[in-house]
Amino acid sequence: METDVLLRILLILAIVIDAVATIYAFTLIRRTKYNSIWILCLVGFTVMTVERCCQMALLNGIRLDVSLFVFFGFAISIFISVAVLLANRLVEYLDRVDLQRQMFNRRILTAVLRTEERSRLNFAKELHDGLGPLLSSAKMSLSALSHDGISEEQVAILRNTAYVIDEAIRSVREISNNMSPQVLNDFGLAQGVKNFISRSVSLHGVEISYKTNLRDERFDNDVEVIIYRIICELINNSLKHSGCSLITLTLNFNGKRLRLEYADNGKGFNPQTVADCGMGLSNIASRVNSLNGVYEIASRNGEGMRAVVAVDVDKAPSVAQIKK
Repeated sequence: METDVLLRILLILAIVIDAVATIYAFTLIRRTKYNSIWILCLVGFTVMTVERCCQMALLNGIRLDVSLFVFFGFAISIFISVAVLLANRLVEYLDRVDLQRQMFNRRILTAVLRTEERSRLNFAKELHDGLGPLLSSAKMSLSALSHDGISEEQVAILRNTAYVIDEAIRSVREISNNMSPQVLNDFGLAQGVKNFISRSVSLHGVEISYKTNLRDERFDNDVEVIIYRIICELINNSLKHSGCSLITLTLNFNGKRLRLEYADNGKGFNPQTVADCGMGLSNIASRVNSLNGVYEIASRNGEGMRAVVAVDVDKAPSVAQIKK
């Protein structure tokens, strides 16, 4: 007797669950514009609900043909099996859509970075070809002034003005070179990085150890510019925030992959807490992602930081790929 009551309770619960699943499958049909998967699930759950009702009728003493349950079981198996097969195709389709979305996002990001680099280049040219000659002309005009018949105080003012113009010319050249490094464009990644490190050492007095097996290799312009910007970002972060006295940088190419290993002996940080605090880590990650590369950073308070960037130059999007 207790077994019959338990079976009745379980059957009632099964009927309720099947009915809820049927209703939910119906709502999914409408939301997914009558996708065949949910139609099959709806039919399968409906048949399953009818089967449970027939089982309840058996418990109530109503006699039913056993073949009816065989038919119900076969129908349920067919509907659910086909639905699962279609669901697998749906998952594969969603994976393809996700892959296409990632590729589209990379193309957008790469196009944005190229536009940014083009703007840097145009602004650098304006500085170098526009403001630079004007300052040089001002210096020449100032140098042509005669010092005869003027006081020592006025001579000192002229000298100070000439010094200020020289500093302005040097600053314009420095800004122009930082925005669009001519050495990188003319001689490649290895020499461009070496030139930037030399300027950083002379300005900040921090020891920077730079090793590379690159010689005259040239890569796609996007790869060279983005790797160069990543190195500049890492070095500037160390100089501004870490208080380090030593930076080590290794840049190697094995015929297929460019690998950058970077470390400093500064105060370190928690990468999770500074991800969006102006240290440029998100910019670095975005640049690496635009090249389909991988990027890892490790740091702890008081233990400096270490970063690794690896890019397969054959898989990095080219200019032609971006324009498609």
